[in-house]
Amino acid sequence: MASTFKTAADVKRNTRQRLQYIEIMAFYTGVVTRSDVAKSFGISDPAATKDLKLYNELAPDNLNYQHQVFGFVPTDSFQPVFADLSPKVILPMIASNLAVVAEPIEELSIYSIPVETLPLPVRLPSKEVLAPIVRALKQGKQLRASYKSLSEREDIQDRLIEPHAIVNTGLRWHVRAYCQHSYEFRDFVLSRFVESELSNTAAESSPMYDDDWTETMTLQLSPHPKLSEAKRNSLLIDYSAAGDVIELDIRRALIGYSLHRLSVDTTTDHSLNPNAYQLVLLNRDEVEPFAGWAFL
Repeated sequence: MASTFKTAADVKRNTRQRLQYIEIMAFYTGVVTRSDVAKSFGISDPAATKDLKLYNELAPDNLNYQHQVFGFVPTDSFQPVFADLSPKVILPMIASNLAVVAEPIEELSIYSIPVETLPLPVRLPSKEVLAPIVRALKQGKQLRASYKSLSEREDIQDRLIEPHAIVNTGLRWHVRAYCQHSYEFRDFVLSRFVESELSNTAAESSPMYDDDWTETMTLQLSPHPKLSEAKRNSLLIDYSAAGDVIELDIRRALIGYSLHRLSVDTTTDHSLNPNAYQLVLLNRDEVEPFAGWAFL
């Protein structure tokens, strides 16, 4: 039976959200299957098949079915019809494990409570650069990339990397990957990727070999000793500390970013302004070997 929808604009909200998911999944991971749609929205396989059929009716040039992966892959002429595929929209969805894009209702506040966020510079690549990175991560493949390092010794370099995770530090996004150039696991800032291309070669590395990713440590933090006793006590309450120490379990690879984000005074003599750097690190000797760049 033919679809009752003549154009994309005719699609109702709930159906549109599932079509958005199909579009996002196909473009960023390289394949979308019936089971993907069914699991993500808690619907039956026949209902998921109906959604995929509808999508192909409304966007006939976007997807091709491939028996090898039992799913639909994006065509070279793929153009988004339902979803905003910009990285600033998609990366928070991936990080929050959301299946649909949050849409405002007539641009009105649902709860009538004013909320504001800090305006920050956009530090993201284009969707054409980000998608191969995500596909390499999802499919366990190698990625060929042109990358601009901040090192004065390096200009744009061609690299072969094997991504295994994406990280949001709160100020920027980066991908954790094994680098075939340096023979080590490193962090690559997403906004410094100039070009990227998915390779057909399977990744040789695995997150299990990335010790700084798999191993965790406990940061032991304390209010800055130069603060007044009242301010120190307030900070302990603020961070829900059990006793006089604020403890934070974290992957070793993320220690430096957390110290920066929390504005921790990492000097040996705690010489920074305590009103700007309200916390100090108690177990410095234990932590510093894994985040030397974050210490002053």
